[in-house]
Amino acid sequence: MSITAERKEALVKEYARAEGDTGSPEVQVAILSERISNLTEHFKDHHKDNHSRRGLLMLVNKRRSLLDYLKKKDQGRYEALIARLGLRK
Repeated sequence: MSITAERKEALVKEYARAEGDTGSPEVQVAILSERISNLTEHFKDHHKDNHSRRGLLMLVNKRRSLLDYLKKKDQGRYEALIARLGLRK
């Protein structure tokens, strides 16, 4: 259900704004989106796993908060990020 270190490193390299950037909202949202998609696939086979569903809801809320922050700070970066990730809204 979690992502591998190699995949996380690839996401950091792809979405980083500068060399060594791991804390920008873009990187954090990309990592959260990957984890959310992995959990969504998990629920196709394990639809009664309510403990993991709670974790999924917390991840979705955290991603939403980061996206709201980015939208408030820089509208252009927000729109570029949701277009790259293929998110709605």
